[in-house]
Amino acid sequence: MSVEKKVIKVTNHIFQPKHEILPKEEAEKILKKFNVKTNQLPYIMSNDKGLEDLDVRPGDIIKITRKSPTAGESVYYRYVVQG
Repeated sequence: MSVEKKVIKVTNHIFQPKHEILPKEEAEKILKKFNVKTNQLPYIMSNDKGLEDLDVRPGDIIKITRKSPTAGESVYYRYVVQG
């Protein structure tokens, strides 16, 4: 008897927050706004399952938007490193 395996994409799960690559101009504005350098942001590995639908490269900055019951939504930024 053969058991069929279902492949579930993490990026389609209801609890997976939205991930998007910031354009260079917007990334520069964010870095200036928070007065940080890219290596001062929290890191995210380029092979992270949340990024599998994006064409990320080390050096990109990712904007993560999460739904929050208290704040409505919260935004996080991550710096992509080799994974």
